[in-house]
Amino acid sequence: MNRRMLILLLLPVLLLSCREDGETLFLRQVVQDPLMAQVDSMAQALAATGFNAGSVYKEVWIRDFNTFVALSLTVCDTAQVRDALETFLDFQGPEGDIPDAFVSDVDTNAVHYHYRYSRARPRLAAHKNTVETDQESSLVQAVRQYVDRTGDVAWLTSVRGGKTVLAHLEDAMGYLRKHKWDDGYGLITGATTADWGDVQPEHGWGVEIDENTHYTVDIYDNAMFVLALDDLAALCRTAGADSLAAPWTALKEGVCANVRAHLWDPERQKFHPHLYLAGSPFPADLDEEAIWYHGGTAVAALAGLLSPEEVAATHARMLEHVAAAGAQSVGLTLYPAYPSGTFANPMMGAYQYQNGGDWTWFGARWIRALVQNGMLQEAYDALRPMLQRVVDHGGFYEWYKLDGTPVGSGTYRGTAGVLFSASEALRAAACQRLGTQQGISVPATERK
Repeated sequence: MNRRMLILLLLPVLLLSCREDGETLFLRQVVQDPLMAQVDSMAQALAATGFNAGSVYKEVWIRDFNTFVALSLTVCDTAQVRDALETFLDFQGPEGDIPDAFVSDVDTNAVHYHYRYSRARPRLAAHKNTVETDQESSLVQAVRQYVDRTGDVAWLTSVRGGKTVLAHLEDAMGYLRKHKWDDGYGLITGATTADWGDVQPEHGWGVEIDENTHYTVDIYDNAMFVLALDDLAALCRTAGADSLAAPWTALKEGVCANVRAHLWDPERQKFHPHLYLAGSPFPADLDEEAIWYHGGTAVAALAGLLSPEEVAATHARMLEHVAAAGAQSVGLTLYPAYPSGTFANPMMGAYQYQNGGDWTWFGARWIRALVQNGMLQEAYDALRPMLQRVVDHGGFYEWYKLDGTPVGSGTYRGTAGVLFSASEALRAAACQRLGTQQGISVPATERK
């Protein structure tokens, strides 16, 4: 055999070896990345200081707490985390609804919400932004994380207010099925907002349903519902109540099918922003179908509502949108933004706040979706800008303007939580791909 023939025969093997070596180097880089470790340390330091959403918020919000409960469990006493979850149960409404947030009763004059009170928590008050439909789902997801990470299975069958914790969670999901359900679509409903936001366009404040509300079906609420139904079924099985799990699993499968049938736009390969039940609040000349809801899409991907191929195609489009908008990361919450003036709330101008601001709070969830679908290089590349700006600005800001200017609370625990979870997921996937024979270990985070 001549030398030329030998080289041709060995070339595929050599190329494969080079690719494997290149991948190994990348995976080692992920596992040992100092920026990820630095931001993890910063996140844990912040999480140790409390459960309120951030420096400009006195309340503990369940939609936020759900995204940093895993982080909190690495540095906070387990009993404190459990007590915060139990507080939401103590304020549960008679029909099963869960409030958005609770706060000290001495701080109720700061914002004029419609407060509710509980005999079990005489020094606290709670309220609910009724335009959103994610509070119940957020609580169930948070409880699943708590139980999985602590092993505190017995808590699920402990009794609060005359019923078990598990029964409270079933009532919360039952509330959505009974009071937020549209039979025509077989999906849950809410007020019109920008993607995952809690500000409706018809009102200057916009957080509470009123006579001007336009009801709709959207991807964020229903993807959160899918995740929560899956978590509730898992909690039922964990508690030894397998028979209770089956109906929730069946409901989840039905919602998944209906999301794909009604909310997914096969022509545009994206989700419809809204399916209106009785008309849109927006001007007739606004092409809302052209708007991509990145935040809700991220949650949908985590819920398994997109195929790996669809996740890859969506990521490519997100990067195009980030470049076109001049944004700094895949945290760009939607694109293109609603025109300024579309929302009565002045905070909701184009590419401001929930209307196209750059939110790590959802961008990092997209990172986890990429990891979940095996796209580790893409996840790493998209994560690093979000990590770097934490270090550059010395804090975990709520959102960023297109030019990278940080806005809102600089101690936003939701940002810290999602970055911690994204890094954790990415490192774990890299370690798994490397294999234990490589001798790579992930720095452990001890639970106190």
